[in-house]
Amino acid sequence: MVVGEMPSSVDLLVIGGGPGGYVAAIAAAQLGRQVVLVDAQGEAGLGGVCVNVGCIPSKALIGLAHATHDISGWSKRGLKVSSEPAVDMKEFQNWKSEVVTGLNGGVRQLLKTAGVEVRQGFFRFTRKDQGVLEYGDAPPTHIQFKNCIIATGSRPTVIPGLPRDGKRILDSSDVLALDVLPKSIAVVGGGYIGVELGTALAQLGSKVTMIEAAERLLPALPSTLVAPVARRLGELGVDVRVNTKVVSDNGKALTVTADGTESEIDIDYVVVAIGRTPNTDDIGLEVIGIKPNARGILEVGPDLLVTPKIAAIGDITPGPALAHKASAEAHVAAEVLSGHDAKFDPTAIPAVVFSDPEIAMTGFTVEEAKEAGYQAQAAMFPMAASGRAYTLGEKAGFAQLVHTPDGVVLGAQIVGPHASEYIAEVTLAIEMGANLQDLSDTIHPHPSMSETLPEAARVGLGFPIHVSPKRQRNT
Repeated sequence: MVVGEMPSSVDLLVIGGGPGGYVAAIAAAQLGRQVVLVDAQGEAGLGGVCVNVGCIPSKALIGLAHATHDISGWSKRGLKVSSEPAVDMKEFQNWKSEVVTGLNGGVRQLLKTAGVEVRQGFFRFTRKDQGVLEYGDAPPTHIQFKNCIIATGSRPTVIPGLPRDGKRILDSSDVLALDVLPKSIAVVGGGYIGVELGTALAQLGSKVTMIEAAERLLPALPSTLVAPVARRLGELGVDVRVNTKVVSDNGKALTVTADGTESEIDIDYVVVAIGRTPNTDDIGLEVIGIKPNARGILEVGPDLLVTPKIAAIGDITPGPALAHKASAEAHVAAEVLSGHDAKFDPTAIPAVVFSDPEIAMTGFTVEEAKEAGYQAQAAMFPMAASGRAYTLGEKAGFAQLVHTPDGVVLGAQIVGPHASEYIAEVTLAIEMGANLQDLSDTIHPHPSMSETLPEAARVGLGFPIHVSPKRQRNT
């Protein structure tokens, strides 16, 4: 050890203050550990990308967009306004900042109450049980730990030909910070981030062009789920270009190629939303004998350990890059490193695309269930038969349950209003091994969107009430 490297001793170190990191820190503190959490932005970064520049700000923008766009629909149902709605993006940014500041402050208080110490700086491993924390011009701090949880999250993936400048070429975080509504914008990437941003901007009044290299938007999802969303984008006037790749940008127009033919799109802004890259580079993983795979992911088992003393959670581990997955893994990592018998082995993880209409999924699709060896079937109930959907003026979409021939629930796909709010019910059903009869027999409030689940269950059982039966129930 050289002079100046005398480390401070830490019981349990958490790297990253996002939904995985701060939950892991609190959970470990509740288990009696003395916890230090380090984050590149310190207390200002608590909540991570999700709270500060990701899921929370994006849902705030989506909420504004839906409310603005819905006025035209509600004008036919009795809502009268004296003029067209106008959006003030500066006022939105003020409100969004209040939301973010409030949530960030809440996380800060939770960590303080739990006795977690928060330090600011960029952490890099220098030994198997030690690392260095660097921040600006301040002298580096060396930290020796007994256990460590890596929760460094991810960042927007870049396209070499479209380098971000934060002015014309934006990433998803930049878009959420705009204080002027773009007149025209190209969204490069038709995954869930691109679809959410493109939909919101179109509803707010921007001229949106969506560019996707695959043959359709949301290529990772079944086409039946995407169809209602694609139709709505068409109704919003979004120019969707699939099988299309970006060649270059000259500062005024975006050059793209489709079927070997190049063309230009005159556009004010370009947002690159092609996915996220795990933050596993440049943190000294080679020192602890760990090498990420080709995608930057750290392979872990149910115990989430990468070494006997170090765990990894969140976007840097296999599976969907979702905040709620990271938080669930956080509890397991804290327990495992504290000597408890725990494992991360969920039967289902829900996922949502906050599009219009929303798409929510959990468990298996029919195709996935068959690939897993099940004799899977699907029971679908259309939103057009839902009384609550009618009152909302949103009849596009459906609720579908995937099940075995004897009725065990394997998965669900919901396309429709507020799908995100009740997909967890099916996730619980899957985890508990519930069947269609259980869902059918559970009394749901009327009128509500959640009623579509027992209605779909009755379709699978063969005695639906609000749609025509395809077969009769055996009596």
